[in-house]
Amino acid sequence: MCGAPDQDTLPALEVSTKEAVVHGFVTRAGSPLGGAYVRLLGSTGDFTAEVQSSATGYFRFYAAEGDWTLRTLYRGGSVDTSVTAVQGQAVEATVVVPD
Repeated sequence: MCGAPDQDTLPALEVSTKEAVVHGFVTRAGSPLGGAYVRLLGSTGDFTAEVQSSATGYFRFYAAEGDWTLRTLYRGGSVDTSVTAVQGQAVEATVVVPD
């Protein structure tokens, strides 16, 4: 079990000028995929954080500005998605896992 907040009960998304947010949805065959583990990895592959996607497939990270990899682990495999966090912005990423 991870120490991240339950993704189903997160407050509304607000972004200050001093933070960067990476958020989005995990989907499979066009439908939300809840229960997937989404890891935030740094530019050298180092582990930073992990959350479990909500029932609607939603996830959120507060990250430093820069390039990140979202490694999504789901039953049957994993998929990597690249994303760039920008200070003062919320960057949305859609993670599509194969059927």
